[in-house]
Amino acid sequence: MKVLFSKTVYFLIISVALLGIINSTAALLLGFVYTLIFNNPFKAYSHKAIHYFLKISVVGLGFGMFIKETFETSKEGLNLTIYSIFLTVALGSLLTRVLKLDLKLGHLITSGTAICGGSAIAAISPVIRARSETISIALGIVFLLNSIALFVFPAVGHFLKLTQEQFGLWCAVAIHDTSSVVGAALGYGDEALRIATTVKLSRTLWIIPLSIVSMFLFKTKREKINIPYFIVLFIGAIIINSCHILPEPATHFIVLMAKRLLIITLFIVGSTISMKDLKSTGIKPIILALTVWIFISIFSLLYILN
Repeated sequence: MKVLFSKTVYFLIISVALLGIINSTAALLLGFVYTLIFNNPFKAYSHKAIHYFLKISVVGLGFGMFIKETFETSKEGLNLTIYSIFLTVALGSLLTRVLKLDLKLGHLITSGTAICGGSAIAAISPVIRARSETISIALGIVFLLNSIALFVFPAVGHFLKLTQEQFGLWCAVAIHDTSSVVGAALGYGDEALRIATTVKLSRTLWIIPLSIVSMFLFKTKREKINIPYFIVLFIGAIIINSCHILPEPATHFIVLMAKRLLIITLFIVGSTISMKDLKSTGIKPIILALTVWIFISIFSLLYILN
């Protein structure tokens, strides 16, 4: 009976999110509170759902963008992307050795912070042959910081009176996962969301060179590199919208549904956060992740403001 009730509440929250009644921050918080009360009955499927829902949502958002604007936005964020990735990887590698952390764990946390959180960790972990326990710890820490970012970044953005352009760029660089980037930007404004999504996805392509570098660092040259193919679909959606192939009401509806699916995704992300898993990680990996994250957040913010 209790299991049936918990499942009913779960789908009720998803229905509310689909109707657009709650925002991204509330969805994440509801997910976390839900799993504390009921213990997520769908935990085994949650990470796969996040994986697919996020990609579908991002492709859907492409139907609200245009080629010229997207190209200009990607170009504007290129220098900051290059600087931030190189500095983050360098600092993370140094701190991993100073803290005497497992090199593969340190590399996964650093890679997740430098590029795109869980996606980077998922792509690089098979390349360096990381153990499942190491992957779980890295993912747990990144999910925790993503959750914090959803609350902190919009508050800081409003306090500093950042424009939508500034906030979108800052989110794309300083927040780990694409889901949290678009979640934070979603409530800040449509322009912030467009810029955050575009810059974050162009940043995601850096998974490929980082994976190649990782092969040489850990001497695993025959491993397969996971390429984020959904970015091609995202670009295809932008081209379709730019050529006005679909009527405007149709593209508006697709974008609206994509935004609501993102809110559902954030609820599922919240429902996967486990206090037990976080307690078992130890303090050193959290120190590494926090230090690198705070550094890249401050560096990117100062770069954007100046």
